[in-house]
Amino acid sequence: MLPWLNLGLPRTTPAQTSHALNLSSYLARLVASGQATSRSELARVTGLARSTVSEHLAPLLRIGLIAEHEAEAGARGRPPSVLSLNPQAGVILVADIGAARGRLAIADFGQHFLAERSIRTDVARGPDTVLAEVRAEFLQMLAEHQVPSGSVRLVVVGLPAPVDFASGVPVRPPIMPGWDNYPVPESFQETFAAPVLVDNDVNLMALGEARCRPASQCPLLYVKASTGIGCGIVTHDGQLHRGADGAAGDIGHVRVPGHDAVCRCGAVGCIEAFASYAAILRKAGADSGGNAVQSAEANEAQLSGLVRTAAGEIGEVIAMLVHFFNPAVIVLGGRMTQYGDEMLAGVRSVVYRRALPLATRRLSVELSTLGNRAGTVGAVVLGVEHVLSPQGLRSMML
Repeated sequence: MLPWLNLGLPRTTPAQTSHALNLSSYLARLVASGQATSRSELARVTGLARSTVSEHLAPLLRIGLIAEHEAEAGARGRPPSVLSLNPQAGVILVADIGAARGRLAIADFGQHFLAERSIRTDVARGPDTVLAEVRAEFLQMLAEHQVPSGSVRLVVVGLPAPVDFASGVPVRPPIMPGWDNYPVPESFQETFAAPVLVDNDVNLMALGEARCRPASQCPLLYVKASTGIGCGIVTHDGQLHRGADGAAGDIGHVRVPGHDAVCRCGAVGCIEAFASYAAILRKAGADSGGNAVQSAEANEAQLSGLVRTAAGEIGEVIAMLVHFFNPAVIVLGGRMTQYGDEMLAGVRSVVYRRALPLATRRLSVELSTLGNRAGTVGAVVLGVEHVLSPQGLRSMML
């Protein structure tokens, strides 16, 4: 297991796990997190009888999710058998779909990446076209790495859109015409006989970033500034906060007084309409009288200045979030962070000036440590945790 992919520890206790499947899930998470790696350690940590541990460990060994092997011999006595999450139990497919580009990955249950690939997405082409290409790329990647499609246990999809996590469908996404209520899970289940999880892309980035840091750095806010602007929220105990309907963190449509730019959502004055990377490119193009992207590449000094100004505007919104959520760390990600100094300086100057001292005295504002891999890392973590949940175990045992 790579150190920056450590799973969160179980949130339940044996007293809360009366159902057999829940108890098996609890034991699996203890093993996966490294808190207990033998039967005797499981008994000690949980307070359960060793016979009870063996009883509920048996189905995990039978389906191959947990592997048991002898440890290296010590100085004295018989070495204990070691338990670990079995990398060979199956694979997870990850599609981190952005507005223009995306990343695909195959990972095993040991949380090792077997393959990764960057692809063009351009979500404006519609879900049928984009998702068909993603499925075809997955099949090609599996074939290239000689991974049977039958070993796919889960598919995780990140979308730059508000997502109803329970049903896995995007809901009225402003930058994704034709995607509203599209059945994303069903489109993958036509090809892969596996459960499908769909989440907002920034949620996955936030989870990935949080899990590569010490637990003391939560609560954590991950702010993505790219084609759109969004925020992922990880609570003090390392869990994603999606809100009642999955809309938590959609800060791109917070209205900022004094701005009259029309947003793609139809409203006026949304921060995304004038401070996103797409808005900055439009400004650069309008100033030079040429194509926005070409103008941006030709005038880095101008673009850097625009990023610094936009970062200050984003900082105003983040300062409000600091008062409300009191995070330990704010992580900045997305395409605008390629201008890291300007982005950091613009956000920090406003946040530390506008937020109260009690909320900022230990607050850290940093660039993402995972960069454009944050979403794929978070998706793998989400996928493995789902597999280890009672629901995930049930699907594997069918």
